Amino acid sequence: MAKKVVATLKKEGGKAFAKVIKAVKSPKTGAYTFKEEIVPLDSVQSALKS
Repeated sequence: MAKKVVATLKKEGGKAFAKVIKAVKSPKTGAYTFKEEIVPLDSVQSALKS
């Protein structure tokens, strides 16, 4: 699956996007999971805050 995302980001219009990976703590178990998103470069900061 990662190969598909990388190939999408390397296309002509794909340079304006960034892949954001966040660690999210589960309230029940306390374990961390990772959430991945592809967002436009201008909204990376807002994606990290939410």
